[in-house]
Amino acid sequence: MKRWGIQTLFRLFLCVRLLPDCRCAHGKYAQKLLKDLFTNYTSALRPVEDTNTILNVTLQVTLSQIIDMDERNQILTAYLWIRQVWVDAHLKWNKDDYDGLDTIRIPSSYVWRPDIVLYNNADDHFTGSMDTNVVIQHDGQIMWDSPAITKSSCKVDVSFFPFDAQQCRFTYGSWTYNGNQLDILNALESADLADLVENVEWEVLGMPAKRNVILYGCCADPYPDVTYTLKLKRRASFYVFNLLIPCVMISFLAPLGFYLPADSGEKVSLGVTVMLALTVFQLLVAEIMPPSENVPLIGKYYIATMTMITASTALTIFIMNIHHCGPDAKPVPKWAKKVILQYMARMCFVYEVGENCLSAQPEKQEPPLAKNTNCNMNGQAGPTREDCAYRMERGQEALGSMTSEERENMMSPRGSIGKNPTNHYTTWENGVFMSMDGRDSVGPRRCRKGGESDGERRDKEVSCSALSTDRMLLRNIEYIANCYRDQRATQKRTGEWKKVAKVLDRFFMWLFFIMVFFMSLLIMGKAI
Repeated sequence: MKRWGIQTLFRLFLCVRLLPDCRCAHGKYAQKLLKDLFTNYTSALRPVEDTNTILNVTLQVTLSQIIDMDERNQILTAYLWIRQVWVDAHLKWNKDDYDGLDTIRIPSSYVWRPDIVLYNNADDHFTGSMDTNVVIQHDGQIMWDSPAITKSSCKVDVSFFPFDAQQCRFTYGSWTYNGNQLDILNALESADLADLVENVEWEVLGMPAKRNVILYGCCADPYPDVTYTLKLKRRASFYVFNLLIPCVMISFLAPLGFYLPADSGEKVSLGVTVMLALTVFQLLVAEIMPPSENVPLIGKYYIATMTMITASTALTIFIMNIHHCGPDAKPVPKWAKKVILQYMARMCFVYEVGENCLSAQPEKQEPPLAKNTNCNMNGQAGPTREDCAYRMERGQEALGSMTSEERENMMSPRGSIGKNPTNHYTTWENGVFMSMDGRDSVGPRRCRKGGESDGERRDKEVSCSALSTDRMLLRNIEYIANCYRDQRATQKRTGEWKKVAKVLDRFFMWLFFIMVFFMSLLIMGKAI
């Protein structure tokens, strides 16, 4: 046991002593190999033994991160790892001659490198890959891994913003060597996405690779390239909560302008305020979108909503004009009464107080004036009651046989009875002279009949004076009743126009609510 322990310690001692010598040996062989390889080597020429031989370069791209997508300038900034593999015919050695050294790592500037560039580069400072070391194997295979932050042009289609998907292409190819000198191949069917850092705005769906051979108009030789198509889908949550939902909520305020009472004076102000709010959101969208002919989906929604608000504001002004029709307005046409006040009012659930959905409120009839056969307005009987009634009937028959113009001239002081009932109303009809002014201009009111003697006149003087007073009161009461009827007719006509305006308000409110609902449903359906 003791002997075995001594042998183990001896072997460990030998390993420790010989290890630096091994390291020094590898270092010496590496220096000797580097000197032997690059004694007659030049990095300016294509490393092939025969100039007619095609040099194959294998390309592999690893997407590490999407840094930025500038939709307005249509530039995609990405962080890539690019691996290029080719065979250099002048950098081969026998590893047994160099103590089994089969791989060396040297700066990439020492060897020839293919001039593979990004064709659709959009960087202001056009720079290639980073000058990292290359790995050279004993069979001449060179592997060059280099990171690169690329800015590539990307055609952005914002027709369905913010629910859009984009495809950005990375086209790699040789800038000077044609397909007969350098052939580029893709190592994998798609880019490597294993080390991808997730982007907060864009979701990567894939990055397939495709080799193309293109004949350009400037040159007769073919030029191969490898195109990686980056498929992106926008994460729309940010724009839905910050641009779309506020717009939908503001849009639902537009139909409520029709529900606002016309006498409040704020109907037009509400429509203008909603229009200004949508204009602010429209400007926010326009700042981030490219100035192209393709109008984004949310922009179309804004334009449609603003058009709807403009129409609602114009209709509000028209309805307010109907609501404020004055006494001089014409009566509501019969078709409007039938269509608007009956059918549309029931459809929009607009009813007066006391009405229900089955039957409308019956129209109140004006109570007829009671015929008073007693000329004495206080109800007291007089000795000449029959004579008074006889004279009133004769006067009414005479008035009935007259034309309206003659009746108007007879019963008004200067051609009108409804203007001022306190003026002089005098006439001579059927031998009876009537004076109906509110005061005695010459003396007490009298009525006299032609051909009567003075005795008879004195006997009838009291009854005629009472007749004159009764007629004056009847005319005044009739004038007041006519004024009341005119006022009621005016109020009824004005009320009908106000009801027409109210029905139109409710109709357009429901119509615009349906329009806003379907427009919002349409744009929300794009997100599902």
